[in-house]
Amino acid sequence: MSALVTLLTAILRVLIPALVQESRDTAQDAAPAIELRDRLRAKVKKSWGAAGLVFCLIVLPGCFTRTIHVPDGTPVRLRETIEGAKVWVLDKEGGPVPGKMDLPEGWYALPLEPEKEN
Repeated sequence: MSALVTLLTAILRVLIPALVQESRDTAQDAAPAIELRDRLRAKVKKSWGAAGLVFCLIVLPGCFTRTIHVPDGTPVRLRETIEGAKVWVLDKEGGPVPGKMDLPEGWYALPLEPEKEN
């Protein structure tokens, strides 16, 4: 048993200094990357600075849209003319035919109630 402890102690005495040295080398290699990061951050701050912040504060609030929920089946009034809207029109026999037309401002649009079967 003492021979096993002696062997493990000898191996650890060799490995631990090697691992410590490797970690120091890695930390020294990372130093230029940290300096580069700091230089890039300073350059971005210099180029954008307060003007960039003010620009974002002015522009970003306009990026949101207001949404109004309209319940299903509720008629709505058109606010502007819709040109070339695809519509269904009825022919002489009462069958639907595809067509296009301009829907003028002020017209009401509403869904048809489903026909009840007798």
